[in-house]
This record gives sequence, C-alpha cells and structure tokens, in this order.
Amino acid sequence: MTAAAALLAFVTLQRLGELLLARRNTKRLIERGGVEVSPGHYPLIVALHAAWLAGLWILAWQAEVRVFWLAVFVLLQLLRIWIIATLGERWTTRIVIMPGAPLIAAGPYRFLKHPNYVVVALEIAVLPLTFGLAAYALVFSVLNAGVLFIRIRAEEAALNNAGTRP
Repeated sequence: MTAAAALLAFVTLQRLGELLLARRNTKRLIERGGVEVSPGHYPLIVALHAAWLAGLWILAWQAEVRVFWLAVFVLLQLLRIWIIATLGERWTTRIVIMPGAPLIAAGPYRFLKHPNYVVVALEIAVLPLTFGLAAYALVFSVLNAGVLFIRIRAEEAALNNAGTRP
C-alpha cells in the first residue's frame, strides 16, 4: 500500500466513524428535545464530501505525499479532535438546536464562532495539496465555500430564532 493510499484509507475510516458518532449524537440530542433545523441542504454536504473523497481515491492513491502539507493536515486533525472533544455529545454533522441550552464557549469556541467549518474548509484544500492536486483543491474549496455559505446562514438563523444569540 502506498503512503497516499494509507492516508486516504485513514481519512475514509475517520469520516465513516464520524458519521456514526454524529448519527448517535443527533439521535440523543433529538431524544432530549433537540430540534433539527434546515435538513434540506444536508444531502448536498454529504454529496460534496463523498465526491471530494472519491475523487482523491481516483486521482491520488499512488501520488507522492508532500511532507509539508501532510504536517499541516495532521495539525488540522488535532484541531478536529479538539473541536469534537469540546462539543462532546453536542457534536453532529447536522444542525440540531437544543432549546434553552447555552452555546459552547470553551475550547476553540473561545476564539472562533465556527471553528469546525474553518477546519473542514482547510482540510478540503490541504488534503489534495498533500498529493500535489492544487486545481482539485481550488475547485472543491470553491464548492465547499458555497455549501458553507448556505450552512452557516441556516445555523445562524436557527441560533438567533432559538434565542441563543444575544
């Protein structure tokens, strides 16, 4: 197995594990009174990420791994873990509002309003750059920016409507 294939296998397994964790957390949040908001755009997010990863498997499974970009990607994974650990059971891939619950203001949320989206946006660019796929990184970064525009507006509106924003 090439280093590129090993890295892609890691990312694939990581994303599948995260989907399982998100599904579990979403179910628990809804059971405790959480409300999913704006689910209509969720299939677009899943399709974008699946296409991004599938395309990397097609184009990069035998590519040379650039060590600098790999190091940046590893740092992003540490930030991803910090975000998930900070949110705990409230981390999910969907927008689930917990009425009356305060926003998380610990961990990376002390510094950024949406650190998870920053990490995802950087991963969308950095992993292809790890394989020397600059044009691929650019195309998917633009597509992801469009999806995040929809997502963040929906999330902010939901938070404002739930009264969790001052």
